[in-house]
Amino acid sequence: MAGGAKDAVEVEAVIVGAGIAGLATALALHRAGVAGAGRGGGVVVLERHAGLRAAGAALIIFPNGWFALHALGVAHKLISRYNAYETSVVTNLETGATQVFSFGGHKRRNDEVRVRAVHRKALLEALAEELPPGTIRFSSNLISISTEPAADGSSEIAVVRLDDGTVIRSKVLIGCDGVHSVVARWLGLSEPASSGRSAVRGLSVFPGGHSLKKELRQFLPHGLRAGMVPISETDIYWFVVNNTVPAEREIGGDPEKILREVTDNLGRQLPPEFLDVVRHSDLGNVTWAPLLYRAPWAILTGRAARGPVTVAGDAFHPMTPDIAQGGCAALEDAVVLARALSRSRGAAGLPADSVAAYVAERRGRAAWIVAGAYLSGWVQQGSPGGARGALAYAVKLFRDLIFYRFVFPLLADTMWYNCGELAPPQGDEEEAAGKKSHAD
Repeated sequence: MAGGAKDAVEVEAVIVGAGIAGLATALALHRAGVAGAGRGGGVVVLERHAGLRAAGAALIIFPNGWFALHALGVAHKLISRYNAYETSVVTNLETGATQVFSFGGHKRRNDEVRVRAVHRKALLEALAEELPPGTIRFSSNLISISTEPAADGSSEIAVVRLDDGTVIRSKVLIGCDGVHSVVARWLGLSEPASSGRSAVRGLSVFPGGHSLKKELRQFLPHGLRAGMVPISETDIYWFVVNNTVPAEREIGGDPEKILREVTDNLGRQLPPEFLDVVRHSDLGNVTWAPLLYRAPWAILTGRAARGPVTVAGDAFHPMTPDIAQGGCAALEDAVVLARALSRSRGAAGLPADSVAAYVAERRGRAAWIVAGAYLSGWVQQGSPGGARGALAYAVKLFRDLIFYRFVFPLLADTMWYNCGELAPPQGDEEEAAGKKSHAD
């Protein structure tokens, strides 16, 4: 580590993390005209890895995510590549009963904002390609965060120091550094809690093509939820959510061990068609991770902003993946934050005020999504915490008779939320806000 400042840089905004939240936020700032207006100019995205991270294989993007991607100007790049689907087929392996339900809820559907599964790498590349060259600074390890008075004395600026001695000063610092966020810890947000569950995820490849229908198939044996959905004519995304939290020392990052654990232990009750998909997995796209979340009340009351510093995506509201909203909520954050900051340019306000306005706007929705995801997973798994007996029976009865028929369509309605455009015409903010579609 360098003993002194190797380089001193001044920019409009520093974003920590080049995942979905970080890249979307950087692009949103550029699209909204926030970036490039200052003396140092531009946005810097600090990524500790040597390249874009594709961990996670794939994700399902619901309509709220597509609304945000339209606002960012990149939706067309993905819609043309991935087919939409509307239904999930759920089979209870204990009873043999099968239910079919729609992802559309009670909202009107259209071709551009229907549900699609996409490669995570394709989404990251679609966002990164729109950024000016040099925006992302790879192999950048953050060692400290602080604030100091701005030169004019009217506000604070954020200061970050990297392990190579670089010091970067910015009007805004946005932590998009994931579940174990350094920025969230600096703000004082509570540590994410364990849900008591974990998920194995993988991407399977059939070079000659597969025969799966364009729908999400889910299987529910005791204490487990498994699913698979085609992404393309050759690729299938699959997952297994279970009531275990594996020790890293036991499984580590060894994909072959993970696959054996799925086929020989966790998934031994699953149908042969699912296990065949698992066995076709690309070893570079197999992960097993505990499912963490930040309690809704911590999101509602926690310190998510401090002067010009805030967080977005999993750094703000980590959630379980049970309604596929982690990536979608991060895309919403990007649009809302950039819009808030665009209003503080010039004499209209301070960045800290805009950051506070963003947090105030996002708290309620983020807390609701986290709660909905947790409830959905708790119910769908059918035996919370591995419980048996009366409680497990009651939860399964609720799931099979009520949840999929009546509760999930209400949750699906919240996935049709439209976060709005990046920069509504000046003076029309209230009208634009009134047009946002909250599910109710």
